[in-house]
Order: sequence, then structure tokens, then C-alpha cells
Amino acid sequence: MSFILTNTLNLAISILSACAPQAAAQPESILVQTGQKTQQQEQLKGAWQLGSGTTQYATLPKGATAVAMMEDGYFTVAYFDEAGKKFIGTYGGTYTLQNGKLIQNLEYNTLDTAAVGTTHTLSYTLKNGQLQLKGNKVQQTWARADKITNSPLEGTWRITGRAEEGGKVNPIHTTGTRKTLKILSGDRFQWIAFDSGNKSFSGTGGGTYTAENGTYTENIEFFSRDSSRVGASLSFNFEVKDGKWHHSGTSSTGKPINEVWERIHTLK
Repeated sequence: MSFILTNTLNLAISILSACAPQAAAQPESILVQTGQKTQQQEQLKGAWQLGSGTTQYATLPKGATAVAMMEDGYFTVAYFDEAGKKFIGTYGGTYTLQNGKLIQNLEYNTLDTAAVGTTHTLSYTLKNGQLQLKGNKVQQTWARADKITNSPLEGTWRITGRAEEGGKVNPIHTTGTRKTLKILSGDRFQWIAFDSGNKSFSGTGGGTYTAENGTYTENIEFFSRDSSRVGASLSFNFEVKDGKWHHSGTSSTGKPINEVWERIHTLK
């Protein structure tokens, strides 16, 4: 009796196993492509400084520099003269990598507003730690411009909330084309406020930063709204909680701020 019961149970289990839905196997080619793309993005992410070549949209005056950053599918390029406290311009947006090509989709451009909404493709290679870009009338060599710090804030963030005096956090710029982003590499940052819908631009600033023991400090190298702030250092309280960056303290104008930022990839 027990023999019959055991065999009956085994048969039932076999039938159920055969009928259970099986997870679709990923084709090996897709897995390889995904791994290669992730590896490429990891190699390109961070901050880069232009070493040689022709610049896009403007000619850099003597003493000026160009710094680019790529994080979480967003890129930004800033032209500025830190010693002369002069902001020249910035452009950026989203980017993708495909078969040795860097495809840029512009969401803002203070040097050429007509370029907003356009797509540009550059070929890229990494050689001896340098990034080489080539395209239509463009040939550039970039060198690393940041340090590996394991910063908890590295990535691209979008402001989604701002607190009132009473402490209530109100949503801000969570829908539509108006955005304020902050792109951070290992130790560099740039914030950008713009509206790609009407091609308007509100401001930007950037430089180096540290984020340690709950204190976030910005060292300003360029600021489009007030060049007198270049060279200043501003410290704020920061906490990353439930994936959100809580940022509070006093702004460059002396006003109290209490903001919430979220990683851009969590908002898609």
C-alpha cells in the first residue's frame, strides 16, 4: 500500500513540475551585449578634462578649461575659467553607448540653444587611460579629472521636493520638462537648472566636493549667476535615506534650504 502511495505521489510531482512555467532563458548574445554595455558605461563614467582638440559650440579662451561628466546615462560639459572667475557655457543631456559610438541627446545648451533637442554621434576609444572622441569637425582627447572615492552621492540626481518653513516638503519639478539636476562623480559636481521644453536655462555651478560623516561640502569653481562666489566653500547636512538625498543648510545667498533629491534612474 505504501509502495503504491509513494509512486502515486512521485508521479503527481513529476506532472506538476512538467506543467510549471519555466523562466525564459536569456540568449547568450544578449547577456554578452548587456555585460559589454555595462562595462563600457563603467569605464566612461566620472569626470574628464579636455587635454587637446577642438571644442564644440565655442572656442576656449586662454586659461579656460572644459570638464565633462557622465553618470547614470546623463552627461554634462562645462567651459569655464576658474582663475578669471568666468563662466563660459555648458551643454548636456542624456547619452547612450552603442558599437563604439557615444550618442548624445541635448537637453540644454547655453552656447547654442538651437542645438537643444538634437542628437549628435561621436566615435570613442579608451587608450592609456584617455578618452578620445571623434566626430564631424571634432577630435578631442580627455584625461581623468576626478578621484575614486566611493562617494555615496556619485550619480545623477533630480530635485523632487523642497520644504517650507514649517518643515512640510512640497513636490517640485516632478513632472514636465523643467528640471534641476545635480551630477556628481567621485569628487566633482555640477548642478544644472533648465527647461528643455522651451529651451530655457536658469543657471549652473560646479567644482569639487566631499561627502563625509553627514557633511556635504562644495568648493565652487564656476557659477553662472554670481562669479564672486567662485573660490567659496559651502557646507550642508546630508543624509541618504530610502534612496533619497536629504540636503539642508544655508544657500550661497544666505537663505535656509531643505531639499529632497532622487536618483534619476529611479524616476524613469
